[in-house]
Amino acid sequence: MGNERVIGYVEGVGPGSFFQGRRELFDAQLHGDLQRGISRIKDLDGSWVSDCIVLNGGYEDDADDWHSIRYTGASPDKEKYEDRGVTKLNRSQSWEYRDNAALQLSYERGHLIRVVRGYEGEKRYSPGKGYRYDGLYLIADSRTAIAKSPAPDGSEIEICQFELERLPDSLQEVTGLERRTIDALKEKGEKQEEEVEKYPAIRSSWVQRQVRDSALTRRIKKLYDHECQICGLRLIGPDGKPYSEGAHIKPLGKPHRGPDVEPNVLCLCPNCHVLLDIGAIAIEDDWSIVLRSGLFGVNLRERLKRHRAHKVHPEYVRYHREQRRNEDGSSEV
Repeated sequence: MGNERVIGYVEGVGPGSFFQGRRELFDAQLHGDLQRGISRIKDLDGSWVSDCIVLNGGYEDDADDWHSIRYTGASPDKEKYEDRGVTKLNRSQSWEYRDNAALQLSYERGHLIRVVRGYEGEKRYSPGKGYRYDGLYLIADSRTAIAKSPAPDGSEIEICQFELERLPDSLQEVTGLERRTIDALKEKGEKQEEEVEKYPAIRSSWVQRQVRDSALTRRIKKLYDHECQICGLRLIGPDGKPYSEGAHIKPLGKPHRGPDVEPNVLCLCPNCHVLLDIGAIAIEDDWSIVLRSGLFGVNLRERLKRHRAHKVHPEYVRYHREQRRNEDGSSEV
């Protein structure tokens, strides 16, 4: 609570951190407003810039694809209405409006933006409840666009639109020393990937972060009390503590680029984690579990166990099946 808000990375708060409500976001210094989608903060010269946005059901012109986001700016009043769960505007937005101006100035100055997803956002990425911090994004572009839906009188509505791109996972949590080293390397005009090889300590730190047990996977494992969603096994170690693994259905990193979000994570025992990864088992759209190769001594559930608070998204299980089909050349999965 004593820390001042900053632009960019908030020390001690990594991607996947969960918050029950807007007050917790505010207290954690992630977002500076309890209601608005766009958070503002004063830059070093006293100008208002944006440091964070919340995605939680926005406008119909928004598009969330995890790695990239199309974000519609804000309006100074309640000139909007709800139609089939999608928010539309009654009149054009203005670049002079405080929130849009702040986000635009962040774009011009190259500031990183923290992105928080709420429970009413895109179902492929949103938490089942509350809010989740999903990391740093760079505003790649801004423009005036025409909204999909016209005004009630039939005239076009102009909107303030921003394109955001997510930083690589390796750059989502860096210490001050690492950031200064990276900035120094960039100033030398050399490629970051080549220079990182010269700094084993930094490379090792990045690798450890990529394979760490994220706050998100810990929540999923706690939700199931470490019971495997595929076979029902619950392992207990010699220390009396349960053990399970967080498995991403659509793998992280290239070429898959799966997101580290609840709908894409399962709580599995080590055996089922491996079986899922190698394609020995698949999950159908009706959540039934299919054995794709001969196994001995493995008892699987008929259907994937799903907690009511865990919204596994069918898009990821379809991707998993399609990927394995492409890898083994089979015509069915």
